Amino acid sequence: MWDERYNTQQYAYGKQPNDFLAEHYKQLPKGNVISLAEGEGRNAVFLAKMGYSVTAVDGSKVGLEKAAKLAKEHNVNIELVHADLAKFDFEKEKWDAVVSIYCPLPSAVRSAVYKRAVKGLKPGGVFLLEAYTPEQVNYNTGGGPSVDTKTSKSDLQGDLTELSFIHLEELKREVFEGTYHTGLASVLQAIAKK
Repeated sequence: MWDERYNTQQYAYGKQPNDFLAEHYKQLPKGNVISLAEGEGRNAVFLAKMGYSVTAVDGSKVGLEKAAKLAKEHNVNIELVHADLAKFDFEKEKWDAVVSIYCPLPSAVRSAVYKRAVKGLKPGGVFLLEAYTPEQVNYNTGGGPSVDTKTSKSDLQGDLTELSFIHLEELKREVFEGTYHTGLASVLQAIAKK
């Protein structure tokens, strides 16, 4: 599905970074950042431009090829890793920050991935997330019809028990990110520290 979605000249979610990330990236410690389900590279390229060392992980080779192209356009380097997040090894205390922007994993997989990601965070590391909430299925403005790939505040609190939340909010906001995330949306925003 993702290779098909990304196999066009157009960037499915645009070339600009996610608004929440762009507003709050300074809360990420400088250093090694891993971006989950990065897709075509918009968030990874933004972070690289801001001076971070970024690893972009995605299951779509086509998406990562476009991420490489976008990085070249902006004259930055990002490490691209083609991997299934369900099996990805975060390594212990390797990352200064984990970024998860609309990472559409089924709940059981998401929970396991996020718990491993927390173990991959260095002490003082930060986890930044924006995700659709279960209520998003009523909006038809992105994220598809499955409630199971959405994240509630209580879900995330259960997944990130080892972290302290700096910011945790469910809200409605206008999202304009390419063709597939457009309009009023129900989102969860979080920043948590190890």
